[in-house]
Parts: sequence; structure tokens; C-alpha cells
Amino acid sequence: MERYKILPHTADGKFQAFGRTMEEAFANASLALAFLMYDWSRIQPKISYPVKVRGHDLEQLLVKYLEEVIYLLETRSFLLASVEGLRIGGDPEGISLEAAFWGDQVSDKYDLYGDVKAVTYNEMRIEKNDHVTLQVVVDM
Repeated sequence: MERYKILPHTADGKFQAFGRTMEEAFANASLALAFLMYDWSRIQPKISYPVKVRGHDLEQLLVKYLEEVIYLLETRSFLLASVEGLRIGGDPEGISLEAAFWGDQVSDKYDLYGDVKAVTYNEMRIEKNDHVTLQVVVDM
């Protein structure tokens, strides 16, 4: 199964991410988001940041989770290389996600070629069949 597919969009970035589970699809969505800005597969996984987010539904959880990739790039100059131990759980308060982002600092050895400003709810889809498909549009 492919991890993600970048889709055409007139002004912004758009992708679909896939997984056998919701967790795998969320992890692949963060790699697709990173791919809009840099080649995540070339980033060395030297540094780890824990990620914890909560949402009242899966759509809000996905937006908050993906915004962590943007936040860490903007505030810590962190480039995502992989996601480890991603877990999604629910309780009466909503839905929570925990994971560890692995990557490296921005440096001359990595090429940045895009800038994602925000994750949107526009055209967002979360489909669960025999696999999970997430569709996301981002402001660039």
C-alpha cells in the first residue's frame, strides 16, 4: 500500500494518506505534509520530540496533529523524518493522540522547497473501509 498521494490543487497543497489502521494513516499524513516542504526520506532521525494532542473528533485531532509538524519546523527548526509509537485513544473528554516525531535540525544538508502555513478543514475526508484514507488540504 502506498503511504500517500499528492493531489493537484489550484492554490494550496492537497494530499491523501493511507493506512491499514487509523494510526498508520495519521503517521503517513504527517509524512505527506512534510513532503510538501522537504524530502522527509533524506532527513536523519537524530532528535525526538514527543507529540500529544486532543480533539473532540477525528477531524480536529488530525488538524492539531498535523499542525505539530508545522509548529516544530517554525519554532524549533525541526524536520520530520519518521513517526514512532503513534497511538489514538478515546475517552469521555474526546480523542487523544500520542507519538514521537524523529528528525533533525534544519541545515545546509537539507533542501527546503515549500512552506505550509496551516492545515485546513476544507475538503477534509476521513474514510474507513478495508483501509483508512485521509484527505487534507493545506494553505501554502
